[in-house]
Order: sequence, then structure tokens, then C-alpha cells
Amino acid sequence: MFTKGQLIFAIIFIIIFSIIIAYSYLRDHSLHKVYYKNSYVILIIFIVFISIIATYSNLFR
Repeated sequence: MFTKGQLIFAIIFIIIFSIIIAYSYLRDHSLHKVYYKNSYVILIIFIVFISIIATYSNLFR
């Protein structure tokens, strides 16, 4: 299925990619607090909206 070299590359890539993503997030964490304040409200509204659509979809079948 995969050669030994491909598996080693994939493992190294995942580890390095995860470290870079974590470093970028931690570096920008203070900016996230400023610019994305109260973003959870948008998430709640989105979940409620999808729930309403799903409910109406099931009611009118």
C-alpha cells in the first residue's frame, strides 16, 4: 500500500505541520481575543438556524 519512505514522510510531515499550526495559533492568540470577541454568538445563531431548517424539513415530509 505505502512504502516505508512514504510512511516516514507522512509522519514527519504531520508532526512538523502540527507544530507550525500550534505555534501560529499561540503567536496570534492575543489578536484573536481582540478581533474575534463574541464570535461564539455567531456559532450559536448558525446552529439554531440549521436546527430550524432541519426541523421544518422533517415536519413537511
